[in-house]
Amino acid sequence: MQTARCVADRRPYTELSMHVDSLSFLGAELDLLKEQGLYRRLRVLGGEQQAKASFDGRQVVNLSSNNYLGLTTHPRLREAALDATRRLGVGSGSVRSIAGTMDIHMELERRLASFKKTEAVVVFQSGFAANAGTVAAVLTRDDVVVSDELNHASIIDGARLSRATIKVFPHKDVNAARKVLQDLPPNQRKLLITDGVFSMDGDLGALPELCALAEEFRCIMMVDDAHASGVFGQHGCGTIDHFGMHGRVDIQVGTLSKAIGSLGGYVAGSRTLIDYLYHRARPFLFSTSHPPAVAAACIAALDVLEQEPHIIDRLWDNTRFFKAGLAALGFNTGLSQSPITPVIVGDGALAMMLSDRLFEEGVFAQGIAFPTVARDKARVRTIVTAAHTREDLQFALDIFAKVGRALGVI
Repeated sequence: MQTARCVADRRPYTELSMHVDSLSFLGAELDLLKEQGLYRRLRVLGGEQQAKASFDGRQVVNLSSNNYLGLTTHPRLREAALDATRRLGVGSGSVRSIAGTMDIHMELERRLASFKKTEAVVVFQSGFAANAGTVAAVLTRDDVVVSDELNHASIIDGARLSRATIKVFPHKDVNAARKVLQDLPPNQRKLLITDGVFSMDGDLGALPELCALAEEFRCIMMVDDAHASGVFGQHGCGTIDHFGMHGRVDIQVGTLSKAIGSLGGYVAGSRTLIDYLYHRARPFLFSTSHPPAVAAACIAALDVLEQEPHIIDRLWDNTRFFKAGLAALGFNTGLSQSPITPVIVGDGALAMMLSDRLFEEGVFAQGIAFPTVARDKARVRTIVTAAHTREDLQFALDIFAKVGRALGVI
């Protein structure tokens, strides 16, 4: 039998494997995670992303998806994606700035601008790329980012890439943010940034107070509304609409891969901002644009938000029911104000054990521990969707009660 060989190196694999493993330290890190009870194996979805789904061959009530409105399988999105593929092919073939801007991309950006009530929008390949690419493009090493300590990792990475000075204030502590701004030179360019909905705790950012600070200290005001778009505000417009902050937020970031049910991210703002990002945002300049099917599905999702508002109402009915059930059982759900409801247990290993036991009983709720959250704030994060039935949620509550008592969490 012929010996398998590496394309780049013609020596047999057996000979190559005798070399020192320069990545052996990674194995040691993984072993440490296993010792701490924090090692996680990827759960594999078999079939569609639905409220009840098959993961690792087990049928479970799915409380781990960002599919807030159940749009991943909506008939209108399916048909729009199929039609666009038939008409326009499976890919765009280029980056947006060369040959990859299609009519359907421009239509999606026009629709999103109308949805967010801004002059213009640019679409990115992901919400992460939208946040990181925008912060890095707008700021320089001479500028300052003033950021909530629990802001999303993509905001943190964008700030680092910009080389701007980073000032972090305690979560939602507006007085602390004010103190930071007071100590900065008046003429220094400043970006004040917060999540609209915080992805791990499910609470809302202090938008009205921070917008007032931004105006007082002449900051650029930026909000990451990824977990709010399709959830808060009229027709799911987001937290800017929810708080009545239109015209007071310079940069709005949203996602197309959560409530919208498809893939991607976007930035909404002035025409000047969007034209600048067309020329300077690196993810936009160096990544192939969305396939036509993705853009078409996102447009169809916006149609659903406008024409089927009862879906959002059902999401909130389910959210209130599930939150009340967890509270009645005695679980610590923190300060959540959204369909994201954490079950906070503190210890990381205990959170993972709770998650695993829930899964064995038919409920998929992912464990979250350090470094995603603080070491003493490990939790199982639950997300309710519009697609859950009342029976699904009652079953999940019964299992939470059973496992929570067995583990001494309640």
